[in-house]
Amino acid sequence: MAFKKRILHMKFYSTNNKTLKVSFKDAVFNSLPADKGLYMPEAIPQLDPLFIKNIQQHSLQEIAFEVAYTLLGDDIPKEDLKQIVNDAINFDAPVKFLTDNTAVLELFHGPSYAFKDFGARFMSRVMGYFSQTDDKLLDVLVATSGDTGGAVALGFLGVEGTRVTILYPKGKVSEVQELQLTTNGQNIRAIEVEGTFDDCQALVKQAFNDSELNAVLRLTSANSINIARLIPQTFYYFYAYAQLKSQGINEVVFTVPSGNFGNIGAGLLAYKMGLPVKHFVAATNVNDTVPRFLSSGLYEPLPSVQTLSNAMDVGNPSNWIRIQDIFGGDVDELKSMLSSYTFTDEETERGMQKLFEESNYIACPHTAIAWLGARAYANEYPGHYASVFLSTAHPCKFPDAIAADVFEKIVLPKGAEDLQGREKLAEPLKVDFEAFKKYLINHN
Repeated sequence: MAFKKRILHMKFYSTNNKTLKVSFKDAVFNSLPADKGLYMPEAIPQLDPLFIKNIQQHSLQEIAFEVAYTLLGDDIPKEDLKQIVNDAINFDAPVKFLTDNTAVLELFHGPSYAFKDFGARFMSRVMGYFSQTDDKLLDVLVATSGDTGGAVALGFLGVEGTRVTILYPKGKVSEVQELQLTTNGQNIRAIEVEGTFDDCQALVKQAFNDSELNAVLRLTSANSINIARLIPQTFYYFYAYAQLKSQGINEVVFTVPSGNFGNIGAGLLAYKMGLPVKHFVAATNVNDTVPRFLSSGLYEPLPSVQTLSNAMDVGNPSNWIRIQDIFGGDVDELKSMLSSYTFTDEETERGMQKLFEESNYIACPHTAIAWLGARAYANEYPGHYASVFLSTAHPCKFPDAIAADVFEKIVLPKGAEDLQGREKLAEPLKVDFEAFKKYLINHN
């Protein structure tokens, strides 16, 4: 892989039209290109090999800055970017070994207890930075299948010049997740949709493509379709490698619980930027569009199915197009770096129980699926490497999915108890774009 130095001013193109290039600022605020593709960097620069060689000497914040600066160039001055990174990524992402060669990368130590704090906090501060000179209010629309809503709500809470509207599927998020996105007030609004996550996501996409709405409101998205969400998710892959390297480990397989495929997409982007990775494993629930594609070569999205791992209930993963773009459409190269396994709710429940019995580790259902995927890959491809599975959310967010006798042993993170008893503020909505549009205009 040739060493590509960073670009001074990175442009971002649409996956549907590589000649359509915009600045980072425009990509962040537009969120979706006019041709309905997704934004990607015009080139993937690599980190300095010397930095990678000595990466174990650097903190998470130092690594995050180096990655962001390499990708973004001078669109944000170095000192401003450093301040954004240090403010946004002010929590840890530790790698904890459960056995000699199996470890968990814990990504739930931020304010919403989910990995999406990385993307939401970085993006909110980038948007706040770019909005300092704009008079018009920035309306952030986001669809959530669980953890995105809370992360975005807490990431943007009180950020001047912004207003956030979160759409979530009624009855399909956990109590803690719902409380995190419906009890904030201030500049945060929640809409409870009588449908699925895919329905919520479709409403958001329709809003961006509606000329009348865009003439009235300054719309942007906080979903993983926004490039400012994807970039900071690369940070923790480099940081995990740094932690392994400090222990003399140089070969790693990452297993990622995958729904909308933004998380693993960020990992594959990190790999293309020079992160030494042996392989990636995408572990899914029964929403198995990608595993079926890797097996058959046919990409056939299906309507999403509700499962215990609700944040992964995505029938048509938006970020899959980015992963294909990262590999230039070379399916053989993609398959050489990515395997995938799918698991039922019954297997997920057994996985949570077995993980607790074997390692005294309490995992949310998404994390359990990642662990199952890691085991499945290790059984199929044994070898001398660190098998690191990603824990994407704190188990306290899933009381209905975890056995009661195990759940009672969970140590609640700071702030979790404060959510109880707070008033839920959510607007009910049927799956009806005209009604959604009317709400946005009438509540402007």
